[in-house]
Amino acid sequence: MARNGSVMKLGNIKKRSEYRSRIKNYERILIGILIFSFLVFVAIAGFAIYKEGLENFVLVVKSINLGYYALSLLAVFVAYVIRFPKWELYMKSLGVRLARAKNFMIYLSMYSMDITPGRWGRAVVSYTINRITGTRFSRTFPAIVADIFTDFAGFAFVAIIAAFIVQQYLLVAIILTVLLLIPFIFLYNRRAYSLFRDRLRKKRFFRKMFAFGDRYFRHNRLLSKRVYVYSMIYTVPSMALNAVSLYFVMLAFGVHVGIAYLPLIVFIFTMSTLLGMVTGLPANLGVTDAALFGFLIATFGSFGVGFDLASVITIFSRVANVWFVQLFGFGSLAYTIRYWKK
Repeated sequence: MARNGSVMKLGNIKKRSEYRSRIKNYERILIGILIFSFLVFVAIAGFAIYKEGLENFVLVVKSINLGYYALSLLAVFVAYVIRFPKWELYMKSLGVRLARAKNFMIYLSMYSMDITPGRWGRAVVSYTINRITGTRFSRTFPAIVADIFTDFAGFAFVAIIAAFIVQQYLLVAIILTVLLLIPFIFLYNRRAYSLFRDRLRKKRFFRKMFAFGDRYFRHNRLLSKRVYVYSMIYTVPSMALNAVSLYFVMLAFGVHVGIAYLPLIVFIFTMSTLLGMVTGLPANLGVTDAALFGFLIATFGSFGVGFDLASVITIFSRVANVWFVQLFGFGSLAYTIRYWKK
């Protein structure tokens, strides 16, 4: 629940100027993470250059097939687009009515905050919806939680299935999934939340947070089990498509593996991401990069994937799955900020 404190506080902001100030702070954080990500890429590239030489590294970068890389970016974008119907269902279930085009832009703007810890920065859309419809923050916040939870559940399902197919790290995938599910206990189990609330509600610092939490649980009841089952129909193929983007990046740099290797590639992508997620670092920086780099060398060394090729594939895959998402997310956020004037 400690992570959610900033989100609860966010819900109490009334003035548009205060919210804009908070977004400015997020922008500074984003720039800081971007710099850190760049340093991680430099470290990976530097290690490859040390092992293989600068000339080889530059040749690999120049060898990029832009057509295949465009397919990688397209796969990432489509993966996010096909999850939009579940967001529409959340809004409908919570009694929030929005024009589809407007709702779609609001939905995409969520991903401008995907590098925030736990992705709780997605709550920015609750403010946008409040400015358009007057709907209270606590009413739409269950949709944010449901979207994060089903995204993770769908991703974990794909990771476990891939690990089962390739017969590697299955137990590790299951353990990491269980660990990452723990925070959701306080967001879906009223008894666990009440136990936490009853111990701390007397302290003035927590009063507003628990008042928000009580309203959240009242609205969360509107999202039935059927809604979550429906969500997974879209989330599972979406997460698989995110992983397939790595396949196109490999093709873009001349690693021509057949479709039969897709389960293995999906496994590498999902396991690397799971290892990064458990650290709680923004965008899993450093850990996922290192894991992906190591898996590529260990698994596809026989295909000529050495230090230089693995480093370039890692960098371009992470650009597609992290910074490209931030790009269209912030573009959508810039568009939807116009509604804050209402």
